[in-house]
Amino acid sequence: MVLLPAAAWFAPLPVSTAAKHAIAISLFMVLAWAFEVLSPGLAGLIGCYLYWALGVVSVEVAFSGFADETPWFLLAAILFGAMAVKSGLARRIAFGVMSRVGTSYSRLLLGMIIADALITFGVPSGVPRVVIMAAIALGVNEAFGLERGSNISRGMLLVLTYSASVFDKTIIAGAATITARGAMERFGHVEVLYSRWLLAYLPVDLVLIVAAWRLTLKFFPPEKQALPGGRSYLEKELVMLGSWTPAEKKALVFVAAAIVLWLTDFLHHVPASKIALGVVLLALLPRVGVLGMEDLRRVDYLLVFFVASVVSMGKVLTATKSLDIFTQVLFGWITPLIGHTYIAPFALYWVGFVYHLFLASGISMLGTSMPGLMTYAAAHHLNALALGMVWTFSSGATIFAYQNAVLIVGYSYGCFTAKDLLRLGLCLCILNSMLLPIVVPFYWPLIGIHY
Repeated sequence: MVLLPAAAWFAPLPVSTAAKHAIAISLFMVLAWAFEVLSPGLAGLIGCYLYWALGVVSVEVAFSGFADETPWFLLAAILFGAMAVKSGLARRIAFGVMSRVGTSYSRLLLGMIIADALITFGVPSGVPRVVIMAAIALGVNEAFGLERGSNISRGMLLVLTYSASVFDKTIIAGAATITARGAMERFGHVEVLYSRWLLAYLPVDLVLIVAAWRLTLKFFPPEKQALPGGRSYLEKELVMLGSWTPAEKKALVFVAAAIVLWLTDFLHHVPASKIALGVVLLALLPRVGVLGMEDLRRVDYLLVFFVASVVSMGKVLTATKSLDIFTQVLFGWITPLIGHTYIAPFALYWVGFVYHLFLASGISMLGTSMPGLMTYAAAHHLNALALGMVWTFSSGATIFAYQNAVLIVGYSYGCFTAKDLLRLGLCLCILNSMLLPIVVPFYWPLIGIHY
């Protein structure tokens, strides 16, 4: 991990000294993130310190990501999830959806996938959603009278985990997509609206829900077709939830206010990050909110530091003009394809798929590549918004658990195997790559996104 950065530091590259040293330090950060030799947050902080301490850039540039809106948006998203979980709102929504779809396994599975999608608005982070839905799925598995590891538990845990990972890309939710959005606005100089992003990927989400549901039923045929006792299990869980508590009502008001403001950002143009952080700060006020100081103390701030350091790295590489080399290496060879309206989305998706295999974290993938992609878009007169949205979506093309924290959490329950994930993930990757050449050139122009 040290040899390659050291070689880059002393290599006779045809660039300025500052650019060469920035590349070497950035290579250290990327390798540390890819191979997880250090905590991602700690590796990022070390990298930012080295930019400054070794005189590559000033302290203002080295730690500029900490003054950017992206890590603060992530902090707000984490606290949003804590609010929905702590109040019980997320669990009530999940059981409410399932109680309306039926008691057969097929309908319960569909209801859980839909609930997973809906909860994304209130819990804009895949990891806590998986924790919430996994608890419900394991409870349903027990209600079926089956042991953990049954086809029912394998199918439910796998599809809920994978769906949560993809929904984090089709909706501006999760650290990776929040990071990508910030880089697109900063380096691509485009306005990224929450409402437009949601609308752009709505057809993909609808197809994904149906396809994931049908594939899960096919790959993991249930041992029992219907829930023993019918609706009694769901009714029992709803009774246990009781009437709406004051905390749930407050959380609902806060979440609803944020969603309304996010969905109407095309009218007021207030960034989603400002809305999220403002609502969360209200939720932290005594007697008014749902959260307390203990919730702030439980936040994994190293994850916030990680995102901030990724943003800082992009700004350092831009300031030292190191991105020119990166852009030529990563995107130069696909220039004949990337300008073609119908082929480009398909090609870009699979380039992102391959890139993500080597750079495991979605945050690292998007944080390190998005600035270069935005530079490439400007140089070739391409729509930076469309290009960035497709590239961000490609970060959801995963087939191994190590590629995403959401997948790791789901895999940790021990219900599905790596082979199960590979099989379902590859099928959905192929499907998504085939949807893009249809959605991007034909549907996106109808909502004002022209490739």
